Amino acid sequence: ARAAGAPPPASGSPISLWAALIGALLGGMILNLMPCVFPVLAIKVLAFAKHADDRAAHRSHGLAYTAGVVLSFLALGGLLLGLRAAGEQLGWGFQLQSPGVVAALAVLFTLIGLNLAGLFEFGNVLPSRLASLQAKNPTADAFLTGVLATAIASPCTAPFMGASLGLAIALPALQALAVFGMLGLGMALPYLTASWWPAIARALPRPGAWMDTFRRGMAFPMFGTVVWLLWVLGQQSGIDGAAALLMLLVVLALLVWALGLRGKSRAVLAGLSLAGLLWLSWAVGPNVTRLQDASPGAVVATTVEGLSWQPWSPERQATLLAEGRPVFVDFTAAWCVTCQYNKRTTLANADVLGDMATKNVALLRADWTRRDPAVTAALASLGRNGVPVYAIYKNGQAPQVLSEVLGVDEVRATLQSL
Repeated sequence: ARAAGAPPPASGSPISLWAALIGALLGGMILNLMPCVFPVLAIKVLAFAKHADDRAAHRSHGLAYTAGVVLSFLALGGLLLGLRAAGEQLGWGFQLQSPGVVAALAVLFTLIGLNLAGLFEFGNVLPSRLASLQAKNPTADAFLTGVLATAIASPCTAPFMGASLGLAIALPALQALAVFGMLGLGMALPYLTASWWPAIARALPRPGAWMDTFRRGMAFPMFGTVVWLLWVLGQQSGIDGAAALLMLLVVLALLVWALGLRGKSRAVLAGLSLAGLLWLSWAVGPNVTRLQDASPGAVVATTVEGLSWQPWSPERQATLLAEGRPVFVDFTAAWCVTCQYNKRTTLANADVLGDMATKNVALLRADWTRRDPAVTAALASLGRNGVPVYAIYKNGQAPQVLSEVLGVDEVRATLQSL
């Protein structure tokens, strides 16, 4: 029997495999609109302009980029399925629940930003064989750009993706991987289409001095992505972890700059920088991956008197439902860009908050920034496996799951029906 206060299963029949595949394709295409993906796509625009008149190069780069994206999504999906089969309670975006992965991405984007800004060139800091390999294989570069785009975009859940990912987790392995592969194809499809459509290349400016300015300018969105990753890390490892990573990034920048120098100064400064980097890694590096204690008792007030966000737990939700109150649960994570947008727009809207107060709705926030099996299980009960998810619970009714990108009218209409 269902426990007292527990909600009944979510309403609606499960979507079909074909609907999941189409939803994954559309959701993957929408992932290209995520702000963190813009810098990576800008690199592809630069590559387009560089080979403006080389149709064969465009097509090979488009195919290589697509291969990088699709194979990366398949790898992530396979890893997720394998870990879940081994008993881990994980969901989509699980990689950014690890401070080590967040820190590694921050290092990667810092290096890319420094390279775009002209602080160093790979040919000056890498052995000549590796540098020439990188220069002579632009197709391999396109493949790696696809891998990079997947790494930074995959934690987000775009519209149409939620139900598809929720179904994929419960499917047989091959069918589940088909959904993940279709998600990757959707993300790569706009660039793949453009690479096979000559009119796109002809519409771009001709190669020239503007490309160097554009390249250096794109370093700043890269550094902006690093700032976001540092903020995410701060939610996991606290201010000490974020500060430690920032110190390491500064010394890393000094090291790559020193490696580009000539003569004795290169050996001296690079040696000192490397020694400093190793010492800092030993002295403050552990702070980066040390999870800070969670604060389950935190309450976040809203602009409406008597209305506040409280930390979610199954027990707290059951208690509120038993009291007869409707419960609005915000399943969120610091690394989810869509979550932060909704939090600062629709969920902060005065009319929405006023309706919630009128209906005596309890507000609970389920934070999935770090691994939490209880949150994962609650998402699974709604047929979802990633954030954002917004659900309204009421005793005796099936939970109502709202859109990933919340609209004020949608939320108000749902509240009026309670």
